[in-house]
Amino acid sequence: MQHKVVDQTVKAALEKFNALDEKITHFSSILGLTDWDSKVMAPKKGRSVFAKATGTLKTEVFKLQVSEEMGSLLAVLTSSENSSILDEITKAKVREYNEFYQKSKSIPAELYQEYAVLTAQANDAWVEARENNEFAKFLPYLEKIVDYKRKFAEIYGYEEHPYDALLEEFEPGLTVKRLDPLFAKLRQSSVNLLERIQKSGNLTSDEVFEQSYDIELQKEFNRFILPIIGFDMEAGRLDVTVHPFAQTVNIGDVRLTTRYLENNVRSALFGTIHEAGHGIYEQHVNPAYEESVLQSGASFGIHESQSRFLENMVGRSKEFWHYFYPHLVTYFPEQLKNVSVDEFYRAVNTVKPSFIRVEADELTYNLHIMLRYEIEKALIGGEIEAKELPEVWNQKMQDYLGITPSTDSEGVLQDVHWSFGGIGYFPSYSLGNLYAAQILRKIQKEIPDFYAHIENGRFGLIQEWLRENIHQYGKLYTPNELIVKVTGEELNADYLVEYLEKKYSEVYGL
Repeated sequence: MQHKVVDQTVKAALEKFNALDEKITHFSSILGLTDWDSKVMAPKKGRSVFAKATGTLKTEVFKLQVSEEMGSLLAVLTSSENSSILDEITKAKVREYNEFYQKSKSIPAELYQEYAVLTAQANDAWVEARENNEFAKFLPYLEKIVDYKRKFAEIYGYEEHPYDALLEEFEPGLTVKRLDPLFAKLRQSSVNLLERIQKSGNLTSDEVFEQSYDIELQKEFNRFILPIIGFDMEAGRLDVTVHPFAQTVNIGDVRLTTRYLENNVRSALFGTIHEAGHGIYEQHVNPAYEESVLQSGASFGIHESQSRFLENMVGRSKEFWHYFYPHLVTYFPEQLKNVSVDEFYRAVNTVKPSFIRVEADELTYNLHIMLRYEIEKALIGGEIEAKELPEVWNQKMQDYLGITPSTDSEGVLQDVHWSFGGIGYFPSYSLGNLYAAQILRKIQKEIPDFYAHIENGRFGLIQEWLRENIHQYGKLYTPNELIVKVTGEELNADYLVEYLEKKYSEVYGL
């Protein structure tokens, strides 16, 4: 008799929990749409009020996530007796909400609303500061954001370093203690390989990119390649923004943005391929997870693995350009008339320390991430303050890459992330590279002619493999569970080190 009562209690709790999950997901979809609109379409004069409205809706979602009702439902569904009878999908949903609830229930709603409005307004301040090279315009917002993040870290709780609490938001289970040795290995090998390339004397030229490429033709070419590489244009779109991003409204509405530069055709091209990696992931999530917390990717690092995989391991490969280069030449015959496909491939893979992260080559990119990681760690740890960032940034650029930005716009102001409170986000990019190399090793074992498919423009089998092994699961598994499921082992830096060594030894004849 008792067992029947428990079952009825669980059944009632599940009905309420699933309804609440659906409501939160619907609101989050609308927030995704407003976020996209504010960065792509909204007129400038209306943005400050728009930011307040967005902040209000975000706060309502937050209230639902930490409500008494949510707490009561989670208490029922996480008890050892009841948890054991839940199916795998429900357990994953409960896990996601419970982790957020336990961390965030102590944050007062009014404090969260202040923060939500601040970050919505900070984006405009960042855009203006970046355009006018005025760090002082963004500084008051950044100082407040850092203060909030320090408060949140204390509320969330951590065992060793306050930055761990913020890493957890983007990569569950990741800590400074786990990340430091992974990055140390990658940093050492990257710096060593960079030095050998610079000393080799066999340098490549990327002058082919330093000429005028009509922006309308760039847009046409990007729209040409997207469906071929696997992005469903009937379930998405491509627009223009200051800083490229992908935004999911739902599985059937995934929006990509990119940035076009007339004198740098690489920027939009690889920015678009990168964001397509994110978008394809979201389009491929199991439709059964739609309208639930599971409808997104496993983590930011796993998400970045898909965008970096498509951008670099596919999009910067020789085989990719053997297929797409003849098409690119038809769009830009004058600019490319004396350039062979092999010369273009070497130009695409030129290694050269540069100021802008999103335009960095595949090797030095990770050094850009480590610089930001160290700055964020020190910011949250209280070792440096926001006002010191331009000086700290420039010194680290000199230490890591041997170059110093001449303006804050090409230095500390270049990234959007801090304006939306994304402190803890940057490590996801290098984690993405690490995951991607490990996944590449696995996919090549299972599809030995992987690069032959790319050379012939056949992306279907590759995308199907990614859908089957990674994309379809959404948030069903934690990132660590997923990488072990896919590759049979936990995250390992060796694969990326080996991949970079092999690729650039070939490109530069080391």
